[in-house]
Amino acid sequence: MDHPEPAYQFDDFLVETGTRRLSHRGDAVALTSKLFDALVFLVQQRARVVDKSELINAIWADTIVEENNLNQTISRLRRVLGDTRGEPRFIVTVQGKGYRFIAPVTVLGAAAIEGSPTTTLAVLPFENLINDPEREYISDGLTEEAIASLGQIDPSQLSVIGRTSVMRYKRTTKTVAEIGAELQVGYLLEGSVRAEGSRYRITCRLLRVSDQVQQWSQSYDSEPASMLAFQRELGAAIAEQIRLTLSPGHATALARRQAHNVESYDLYLRGRHSWNQLTPPTTRRAIDYFSRATALDPHYALAWAGLADAYAASPVTGDAPPLSVWKQALDAAERAVQAEPELAEAQTSLGFVRFWLDWDWPAALAAFRKAIRLDPSYPMAHRMLGICLAHMNSPLEAREAMRRARELEPLYAMHQALSAQAAFAARDYESALQFARQSIVVDPEFWIGYLQLAQPLEQQGHGELALEALAQAARLSGGNSKVLALKGYILARHDRESEAREVLATLEAVGRERYIPPYAVALVYAGLDQAERALDWLERAHEVHDVHLMFLPVDPKWDRLRSAPRFIQLLRLCKF
Repeated sequence: MDHPEPAYQFDDFLVETGTRRLSHRGDAVALTSKLFDALVFLVQQRARVVDKSELINAIWADTIVEENNLNQTISRLRRVLGDTRGEPRFIVTVQGKGYRFIAPVTVLGAAAIEGSPTTTLAVLPFENLINDPEREYISDGLTEEAIASLGQIDPSQLSVIGRTSVMRYKRTTKTVAEIGAELQVGYLLEGSVRAEGSRYRITCRLLRVSDQVQQWSQSYDSEPASMLAFQRELGAAIAEQIRLTLSPGHATALARRQAHNVESYDLYLRGRHSWNQLTPPTTRRAIDYFSRATALDPHYALAWAGLADAYAASPVTGDAPPLSVWKQALDAAERAVQAEPELAEAQTSLGFVRFWLDWDWPAALAAFRKAIRLDPSYPMAHRMLGICLAHMNSPLEAREAMRRARELEPLYAMHQALSAQAAFAARDYESALQFARQSIVVDPEFWIGYLQLAQPLEQQGHGELALEALAQAARLSGGNSKVLALKGYILARHDRESEAREVLATLEAVGRERYIPPYAVALVYAGLDQAERALDWLERAHEVHDVHLMFLPVDPKWDRLRSAPRFIQLLRLCKF
């Protein structure tokens, strides 16, 4: 059965694609064919910034035109809609990129709205007015908790941008229109926290991006103990103001996130603040905070989930010996699920451990998918689902999961970088390059972005460019073995054997002082075409449960060894 052509309603306008008609308060508005095509395309792609070249190809598919034609078309369209560039209500120009339609849109027609939220919202970092840097974690924690709580509001109708993307706007001087265009949202929530004696005053206001009109504002006076209930009140108030209906399980879902002990909640916020900095020292500090929070409140699922994440990621981001953290990570993840089995964060943490440490990928997939059912707005669940699918050689599903993660966290460099990793595993080197470069644009100091850039460059034969990218990664990574190992591999593959052997000597010397993943040494030997030595080190990696072995099934750098009986046996031992 055919679906009806969708129609789009915004402000007092109605766009009917079936009849190619634009009306304003019921009266027809005359538009040329190209103006109508431009309007429909921008409205349909309102979830993102549309590149100028893409818009030109969409409107003039069979004709070669100059950018000036597009500029004139957009200018005429703005005049028809009564829009202005200085204070846009409908079309925003994003300098150096293109255009975005910013007005809230109601989609009429079942086919068009299936699986697509009609309202997008971002929670800007709560402003810390306490005048105490030591309590910065309170405002950061409120921001993060507000995002998570609002994600429980009818996910089919409301999409909430993730934490990492919005934290870039801390103390920003950008306007509401600029932020809205960059984050591609219809609404922004601003908040501030002020201390008045022993009480906190929390002020919030909801702004509509299209015209910067304040939709709602509210102040909350709270003793520290009552902050535990603050997010529930906030989510319900915002939902009412933007005319959404709370899903039936919303109040229950929010209750699952609450601590039962004020000090435990405080320690949890401190732990999240440390964990989000993603360095070995701050990860150790986060583990301490989360551990203390769970000691005070043994049923606090979010704190157990944070502890599991911090333990499980440490072999990847900080070269921690996997066997030294495996048991603690699994125990914390299981405690999180026992405390709140219907909490998305708990299920994602369990999947995280199942994926990285247990190597039980079907169980990891099940956990990630359950997390997404519980909270479709939780970006980490989509990201980990994508990575898991990529390692299981399901590139199309992986690509879709990573796309959703990027939608929820459009300015999080990690999502771009790991999208590059997923594309690289699928041998889509052009997409891998594109995502890696986007990651670096988002965060020029993000070492993983440069690492991901080097991989496809090397596969395409650009060894020198790959080494330049790795030089940046080395400068920023704090000595992570992945950078050094990839450098040794590339040097070997490009006939610089003596330099590759110097890398080997460095890895082995450092390995006598601290844990270095055996996989790193194996990779350099693979570059040198010393298959037996590479396999020796891969077998050592299996003995110490080196988490990097999970790259073996899909990484093209190992293709020359795939037919070796020892390699095949190793994959069987790992149960990949």
